[in-house]
Amino acid sequence: MAAIPRHDQQDQPDQTLGGHDRPDPVGPLPTGGPHSVGRRRFLGYVLGGATLMAAADLGMLAEPAAAAVPTLPQPAELYDLNDALTDSCRPTANLITVTVNEDGTASFALPRSENGQGVTTSTAMIIAEELDLPLSKVEVTLAPARPELLLNQLTGASNTTISTYTPIRVAAAIAKMALLEAAAIQLGDTVELLKSKDGVITAPDGSSVTYGELATKAASLVDREVEVELKSTDEFTVVGTPRNRVDALAAVTGAKEFATDLDVPGALPTMLCRPPTLNGTPKRVLNQQQVEGMPGVRNVALVDTGVAVRALTFGQCIDAVRALDVEWNDGPVAGMDDEDILANLRKAEVPLPSLGLNPLAKTIEADFAFYFRSNSPMDTNSAVADVRSDRATVWAGLKSPIVAQQRIAEALGMAEGQVTVNVVQGGGSFGRRLFFDGALEAAKVSQAMGEPVKLMWHRADDARAGRTHPMCTSRIRATYLAGQVLSFQQSHTSVETDYRHGLGEVLTARAADLPAGLGNQGFAQTVFGLTQEIPYDFGVVTQTLVEADERFNTGSMRNIYSPDVRVAAELVIDQLAAAMRKDPYRFRQEFIRNERVRAVLDKVATVGNWGRSMPAGTAQGIAIHKEYKGASACLVELDARPGTVDRDIRDAVTGPRVTKVVFAIDVGLAINPRGLEAQMQGGINDGIALALTSSLHLRDGHFLEGSWDNYFYTRQWNTPPEVEVIVMPSESGQPGGAGEAGVAAANAAVACAFARATRTNPTYFPINHKDPLAFTPKPFSPPIPQSPVNGLRFTY
Repeated sequence: MAAIPRHDQQDQPDQTLGGHDRPDPVGPLPTGGPHSVGRRRFLGYVLGGATLMAAADLGMLAEPAAAAVPTLPQPAELYDLNDALTDSCRPTANLITVTVNEDGTASFALPRSENGQGVTTSTAMIIAEELDLPLSKVEVTLAPARPELLLNQLTGASNTTISTYTPIRVAAAIAKMALLEAAAIQLGDTVELLKSKDGVITAPDGSSVTYGELATKAASLVDREVEVELKSTDEFTVVGTPRNRVDALAAVTGAKEFATDLDVPGALPTMLCRPPTLNGTPKRVLNQQQVEGMPGVRNVALVDTGVAVRALTFGQCIDAVRALDVEWNDGPVAGMDDEDILANLRKAEVPLPSLGLNPLAKTIEADFAFYFRSNSPMDTNSAVADVRSDRATVWAGLKSPIVAQQRIAEALGMAEGQVTVNVVQGGGSFGRRLFFDGALEAAKVSQAMGEPVKLMWHRADDARAGRTHPMCTSRIRATYLAGQVLSFQQSHTSVETDYRHGLGEVLTARAADLPAGLGNQGFAQTVFGLTQEIPYDFGVVTQTLVEADERFNTGSMRNIYSPDVRVAAELVIDQLAAAMRKDPYRFRQEFIRNERVRAVLDKVATVGNWGRSMPAGTAQGIAIHKEYKGASACLVELDARPGTVDRDIRDAVTGPRVTKVVFAIDVGLAINPRGLEAQMQGGINDGIALALTSSLHLRDGHFLEGSWDNYFYTRQWNTPPEVEVIVMPSESGQPGGAGEAGVAAANAAVACAFARATRTNPTYFPINHKDPLAFTPKPFSPPIPQSPVNGLRFTY
């Protein structure tokens, strides 16, 4: 078949809300121009191979940015982080393939990471929809590091579905078209008269052939360019319907494999003895021979991050780590506490500039602090590495596997092609797995020992030496006059957020690692500018960022800047409403300048019965957020009465309790509404924890928290007994992001409810951070506690 010429840019299909253009965030979805071939027609390839393989070609689909908002837009309203990430994927979009196998199944190696967010399920649904296959016949695996994908293998910013939705659909549709062409030859009919359903193609006379029977016949000997038309959304029978996770059964039965479940020959349990102060380094081991003689211990090796022990069991590793006598160099924050770091941030704050507005205007100023928070998921940092003299293989849960492969090769003194990095499903990430420190460390240890290792970080390692959400401050000045807000200025100052993973490959990672923080500062400013919005008509609106301290291990914790920025902004919006004698909900409704945001706000206010009479010491809170090509709003009810705050639960941190949540989310096309609802429930619990209970305490150069029993994420006794998630209907044919969208609005709504219930304006978060410690810190030398032998005492 002759190659079909590419359309020029003017003739490209119109795509909305998926990052392929920048649609008007307020108005209706645009339609194609006078020369458009239609938003559902695309180019792609049938690839040469033994069985049918198909790929998309989206290399020329960029459209100019367009925005029509009533006031001067902020950068993220014209071109946001998802636009940038999606555009970066275009050059290699045609390098992903959907394969139809001889058994009638379809397979796809997703170049993203699955960490519990459900992208393997939603991706399988997309393929099943476009291929007309049962969902059970689609297998989605995780691709290993593929350097040829360049910027197209980074998982973050809720971008996976946005950026892969159309390329995957195109590849699947091309595969189906090739199957129909092969079936037309075999059945002696025309393609137009054939019907495909559940992996079977049927002719008008009733004769049929299965996809499996056609897989080799539809294969092409050479690559050929083709044009394909995608299904319209009104034809969908899979996408948009609630489905259970494809890996749910494996997860609950323990059959799902994570890094520490892998059976790699010779890879024995391995753990590290780490320094007692943050980012300290080892000088020397004083009793290596003694530890090497302990039961089960096979190897002891000093690496740059600590002293590694390899043994027959993890229990023997723990015993050996605790027995090690190591001389350490102090870390860069030795002797420092929370308040020292906060004082340094205050010194770095830039004064809010005077705007020279009406001298009669009244001003509200507020200043907030947000303490360090752990970025560790329940699935602790772990990796398997087998390093030989001429090659290395690594397995880990990774969201940036290409740069991991490149950095590991550098550290081992090998060429990139000598290192294979396999992506394993992770049990949670929340941004943590953007960094590959566990995989890199495992490779270094394996090389030092000359043996394969199965490295696992202890819970104390993750809490004390892992990644954190940086401490930050947020200052706001708002002016108002005659019922109007004239200005809203927000200045955010933070410990550095580490972006040295770059955009997932080594060149941008090197750029982020330029000296004096210049490179990383550039990344920080870009991410902040492309994510933060104040979606209200507040006159002159400015949001700025300063990052000031490079000594901590930080990362892009779920929703990055937005939870803190939104808490500060929404609390001040409540103060503005009170000063102007307006109801908080009505005030927001009056000034919102985006109809999608207004719709979710109205929905939670109606469903949550905003303004109902409530007892003293309890209150409602309401907040909104706009990001990830979508809009969200949250209404909560919070009980801060003494009987609730002081309730007695063994070994528990209690405090104020959120008793009800109504959350509305508009993501455009919801691929799997059930998965989306689950994501929002997780984000709600994140928001509650950030506002009320979860933080790290820095004392004398180390974090006190040593495990999840010290770190107070939202527990069952603090989880709302009443939660309703509303997935808003949408006519959009494109999905927005969901993985992080539930956090900011929930966090801000809880903060607003707390302020109204207690009649105080909180100035730091979480609100319990300065309370007396609710736990006894575990020791720092040895760096990890003895394995417990009384676990049943902690059950309920």
